[in-house]
Amino acid sequence: MPDITPSGSPATDFSVSLLGEFVRLGVRDVVLSPGARSQALALASAELERIGLIRLHVRLDERGAGFLALGLAVESGRPALVVCTSGTAVANLHPAVLEAHHSGVPMILLTADRPSELRGIRSNQTTLQPGLFGVATRLCVDVPAPEGAAAEHADAITLARRATDAATGATSLDPGPVQLNLAFREPLSAPVALTADAISGPAVVAESAALLDASVVSAATEPVFLVTGGPRTVVIAGAGAGAEAEEFARAGGWPLLAEVCSGARFGPNLVSAYRELLLASDLGGRVERVVVFGHPTLSREVPAMILREGVETIVVAPSGIEWFNPGHRVRVFARAAAPDAAAIEAAGTSEGREWLGRWVMSSRHLLAAGAARESIPMSDRGITREELAAMRAPVTRPMLVDAVWRASWPHDRLVFGASRLVRVADRRVPGKKISVHSNRGLAGIDGTIATSVGIALASQTGPTPQSTGLTRLVVGDLTLLHDVGSLLLTPGEALPRLQIIVGNDGGGTIFDGLEVAASARADAVNRVLFTPQQADLAHLAAAYGWSYGLAATRSDLERSLTAPHAGPSILEVPLVR
Repeated sequence: MPDITPSGSPATDFSVSLLGEFVRLGVRDVVLSPGARSQALALASAELERIGLIRLHVRLDERGAGFLALGLAVESGRPALVVCTSGTAVANLHPAVLEAHHSGVPMILLTADRPSELRGIRSNQTTLQPGLFGVATRLCVDVPAPEGAAAEHADAITLARRATDAATGATSLDPGPVQLNLAFREPLSAPVALTADAISGPAVVAESAALLDASVVSAATEPVFLVTGGPRTVVIAGAGAGAEAEEFARAGGWPLLAEVCSGARFGPNLVSAYRELLLASDLGGRVERVVVFGHPTLSREVPAMILREGVETIVVAPSGIEWFNPGHRVRVFARAAAPDAAAIEAAGTSEGREWLGRWVMSSRHLLAAGAARESIPMSDRGITREELAAMRAPVTRPMLVDAVWRASWPHDRLVFGASRLVRVADRRVPGKKISVHSNRGLAGIDGTIATSVGIALASQTGPTPQSTGLTRLVVGDLTLLHDVGSLLLTPGEALPRLQIIVGNDGGGTIFDGLEVAASARADAVNRVLFTPQQADLAHLAAAYGWSYGLAATRSDLERSLTAPHAGPSILEVPLVR
């Protein structure tokens, strides 16, 4: 990158050098929350946006900003930069940092700070920021305040490269958050004018693209574990498993038990109704070996099977240093796996076909039986009174997730909040090769709207089939209200094509299905667990400038899901507790 004329503010000069190198390394999204101490980074980001080198996203709330960056990275595969000022602003990033840490999502935090002479003396908006996120960061560097020395330009370039390598897991196979804690002295900023030629370097961006996909590094450096034939085997696909799980199960001729947010819920070996079948002694009780991809979180049946005596478990994860290991019973961990020649041959035997066929057909029968119970009987003589009543019937949770699943296509994106509805979907929706996400690293309800906005914005960028799709977020009412501040969108920025579908049952009914509901006083459960709410979602949508719709019946729901959608909207679906 050519030298840029000094601005008169070392903070600005260092910020330009640092951000410029991130651009050269392939970073395209910067999410910032305003603040005085971070103004040099903010103004340099605005200049990079002006010359078309980045997409800038301004958010008032740092917690929402962090989850927005998470969503952008989930969809694009590239880390986004998160810029914030000092003090509690940094602490508000912690929930998103923890989710990125446990999900292995790259994220680079540029946290502005006071210089060393202002620390430890009760200076305003000053706390101990370096190491604030503990073990959740892959790299944490406390960067001294720049003073205008010529070497600081090279230091900034080196720092950006270290941060990108650490965040993407280029050498560690452990992608995740990185914190660069940047001290700045006054003058905190100065005017700066940039040109694209002075910043961008197409050759460097192209060479750096491989660094943004840790799985490429993993596949090239780790041996493939060969899974033999013989034991009765099932393949589990948890959150983030991806298409590799489906390919593995198909190659080995094994049943694929895929969670709804696994990215592997499709293919001829799919077993959607896996929970019921794991409880069946003639199938689940005969499992001898489990091969796990991703992070299973939506059922108790999967960990219970792994804990059973006589069951061998193999866990496959292309990256990360924290392995899925219920009860510390897993004995084989691998970065990549494939069935060996004997296993592939065994899949074609009558015994192999019988094992797979029983799982697949049993699952299909269970789903078909459920669909038949809930179907509307059709008449050749026009709509009947029964059919009309069915269309006017209140929406149920199964009806809601079925309708959303039917309405979603490969160019769409579907996001589930950590609420009751994702579990309903996991029990019943059939196979379909669509992109589904849920924040399952810690399975919290934090930042669900912000994550979905990030996924929507990243997916609609560029002239690709995905860029014409719609992102749907399916949440409960408390999950929506917990992140309501992320409904505030910045004027002048691109609007997400996002439809938030809110199953509103007046509180957290997920607790009604837990053991505590049967053991604790009903009034106590209602007060401190169910946490009832009476928010007016129509007025809420209007306050934030989102369009609003209400789907109280099946016909309302079908019409709302199939109507054209251009901008952000909220669809409220009343549900009975």
